[in-house]
Amino acid sequence: MSEDRSALVKSVLVHDGRVVHLSVDTVRFPDGSLGELELVRHRGASAVLPVFGEEDDPDPDVLLLRQYRYAAGGVVYEVPAGIVEPGESWEACALRELQEEAGVRAGRVVHLTTIHTTPGFTNERIRLYAAFQLTPAPTARDADEFLETVRMPLSRALTLAESGEITDAKSLVALLHAARFLLGKSRPA
Repeated sequence: MSEDRSALVKSVLVHDGRVVHLSVDTVRFPDGSLGELELVRHRGASAVLPVFGEEDDPDPDVLLLRQYRYAAGGVVYEVPAGIVEPGESWEACALRELQEEAGVRAGRVVHLTTIHTTPGFTNERIRLYAAFQLTPAPTARDADEFLETVRMPLSRALTLAESGEITDAKSLVALLHAARFLLGKSRPA
């Protein structure tokens, strides 16, 4: 299906929150029929994989967060990420979150890809980056962020991804995309 012929007919706002906005939309589908869909609107986010070393390193270290996530039922591994602020670029958001959550600044950042998180019910997109030339910086975590940084070889992170210990989608895509397309690693060591 290459062309989207659906069209918004009517939107009823159900919840207008700090992070998400929920509406029930009446939509005209590609076949001309009408239907109602619940849609979570989200302004988007950036996520960044911190890489210690350069693209030609055989097994560079990466930095992941072990973060408490209520919705996931506990602690998960993930890359630093956050919601873009009004007027902020996607790259600036990634760099800000990198410092606030991981406590490092990047001398160089590379855009990896952009993902739709759950296109069945939200318009959220996350822009994924890899950060290099890292130097220590002060953190500025939010009151609801309970996390620790974990530095490990990329090969170890890929093993955690392969075993299912890393379950966060943005983090899996960032790790696998960086390993395969940016750093040229196709399998865990």
